[in-house]
Amino acid sequence: MSTLVTIQQLTKHIGTTEQRLLFEKVNASVDEGERIAVLGASGQGKSTLLRILSLLDVPDGGDILWQGTSYLDSDPRTWRMRMSYVAQQPIMLAGSVEDNLKTVHYLHRTPYDSNLAGRLLAGVGLEGLDIHKRASDLSGGEKQRIALIRSIMLRPKVLLLDEVTASLDRTNAKLVEQQLTEWSKQEGISLVWVTHDQDQARSFSTTTWFMGEQTLLERQPTSLFFAHPHSELARQYILRPAPEADKENTCPSSH
Repeated sequence: MSTLVTIQQLTKHIGTTEQRLLFEKVNASVDEGERIAVLGASGQGKSTLLRILSLLDVPDGGDILWQGTSYLDSDPRTWRMRMSYVAQQPIMLAGSVEDNLKTVHYLHRTPYDSNLAGRLLAGVGLEGLDIHKRASDLSGGEKQRIALIRSIMLRPKVLLLDEVTASLDRTNAKLVEQQLTEWSKQEGISLVWVTHDQDQARSFSTTTWFMGEQTLLERQPTSLFFAHPHSELARQYILRPAPEADKENTCPSSH
């Protein structure tokens, strides 16, 4: 597998008046077709790392390279076509569901594939959704899945996923997980997926990144990470009981 993304010594501070270190000296790579679960306790900078990778935020040090070329020497629009970010809180554009799926194609000057849209909608449990419905009237879970499909249809090389099943019940979360895994295998798409669901991480990922102690503390094949974590912090993380919300994974906006 060829390496798509190389992360070198990435550092980020947060805060306006009094800055504090969020993470530093983060080194990693994303290979073609690799499925990465990003784990760690809240506040470790997992979401910020994804936003930096998508150039929605800027690092305070270090570099990100796409096949050897720094983000500083790259066109942001081209960069984001290769590496697409899907936020935990989806943003719907004005108009209908179909308008939302089409608009990004107009912006990026790529053809819209209605048949693919239909297959992806069915794959995430939305086969019965009226595509002419106003996107603003969708439930939270429906918006999340539409935002995901909107990004998938651009066929980026890397999908950056920030807890994209957080507002879904377990059945629909599993459908999304299966759809993304199948898409990755079929298209060779890489996934970098922040999740707090360890079962989900075990199921979809080939590689696990574990963030802790203000850095990327571990990065190894998922099976090895869960069997033999290198750090005591990771061992404690794996052994801790899942929060009740994660256990139930239910939400009134998931339908």
